[in-house]
Amino acid sequence: MKVYLKQLFQAEQFDGSNEMIDKYELIDAGTMLGTHHSPELYLTGSGKVDVGDWIATGVNGEHWAIADDVFKKTYAELPVVPHYVAEYINYMKSSYRDIWDAINYPFKSDNINKYMEGNSETFARAWLDGDVVEEEK
Repeated sequence: MKVYLKQLFQAEQFDGSNEMIDKYELIDAGTMLGTHHSPELYLTGSGKVDVGDWIATGVNGEHWAIADDVFKKTYAELPVVPHYVAEYINYMKSSYRDIWDAINYPFKSDNINKYMEGNSETFARAWLDGDVVEEEK
């Protein structure tokens, strides 16, 4: 699951997979971040990441670890939206549009229109606070 937070950073929950170990240049089975190999890694706390913790990536590509319990206390209340809604929000914001433009944009897809009709408050919260992207089924 990936989380997008007010476009300040992305966070991905570490699952211990070889793909994530390679992606984030981790030293061993995911317990230590590779600070020697990757100068763009900036860490908080102990510098360790365990399965279930989160690896955040900032706007400049820097990474840092967030313990799962801290992450959940801080970000658990974000609304869950389908990936196409998150993509639409990111597109509109990257085009320097505001929420009014996003709601009234005449070229929205039918999926976006249907979602907004039944989930306007969730859409507004996702726009303002950030969102958790719903896992695909």
